[in-house]
Amino acid sequence: MQSFQSIVQDDFKKVNQLIINRLESNVDLVENIGQYLIEAGGKRLRPTLVMLCAGALNHKSDAILSMAAIIEFIHTATLLHDDVVDVSELRRGRPTANAKWGNAPSVLVGDFIYSRAFQMMVELNSLAIMGEMASTTNTISEGEVQQLVNANNPAINEAQYLDVIHKKTAILFEAACETSAILAGATPEKTKALRTYAYHLGVTFQLMDDVLDYEGDSDTLGKNIGDDLGEGKPTLPLIYAMAHANNDDANIIKKAIENGDDSALDDVIRIVQESGGIDYTKQCAQKHIDSAIESLNLLENNDYIQAMKDLANFSLGRTS
Repeated sequence: MQSFQSIVQDDFKKVNQLIINRLESNVDLVENIGQYLIEAGGKRLRPTLVMLCAGALNHKSDAILSMAAIIEFIHTATLLHDDVVDVSELRRGRPTANAKWGNAPSVLVGDFIYSRAFQMMVELNSLAIMGEMASTTNTISEGEVQQLVNANNPAINEAQYLDVIHKKTAILFEAACETSAILAGATPEKTKALRTYAYHLGVTFQLMDDVLDYEGDSDTLGKNIGDDLGEGKPTLPLIYAMAHANNDDANIIKKAIENGDDSALDDVIRIVQESGGIDYTKQCAQKHIDSAIESLNLLENNDYIQAMKDLANFSLGRTS
């Protein structure tokens, strides 16, 4: 367990039990897939963030635990749908749900988990929470569609790439902090500071995820290296490499993106490393983490704030 998780360890266990309880269904297939996802584990960063923000604001309540579970349900549902869209076969070191049960059950159980999350939101009796999460899930869907449209297009630039990762990844980090702040009754200034932190944290998380697709290890990551290339995704390491490599090397990457072809993965890894694509992406991630940590200066320092700084540094240095 990481240092930023240990401070919420007791509540973390309660959230995990709540997740198990609220995945209950009379339909066996729903429970089978749900249990499979729970057993797969994962870092649970987003629900942890809900609890850390509440602690930073000196707030504790059952509603925070419910909100943490809701955020994890939304994240899990998007993963189920993403794996179908991306035809992924491996996640967290195990076959994806779609690889094990098929696409139709994965999509439908993803829908079940989405709707269960909104059932739980209604129980919180907060229009502000409902509004935030409705907007967030809509933005995530828009980002996923935008990423699909951008696939196989080597002309995508850095600004377009950052817009997509904000919508599909960082926005749920923002929602985790925003909803926690709402439940804690935080001032607008503190809420904005937490949301700013979450934005930079979420962007960093995705930047490092994209780095690991060309620098990581399949066994450590729990997924196949080069999946992004095989899906024709123009991520930042590739975008930078195409702009700074020689013409021959740039064309290798362009063709790989256009064709969604990972057969040239070894060459692409060499090119993104030699051109500085990996280093540049890490430098961008470092700037975002610096901004994330700086935003926390607007809040009174306590152990939870320190844990949030630890989480930021963990996101920058993670290997899985």
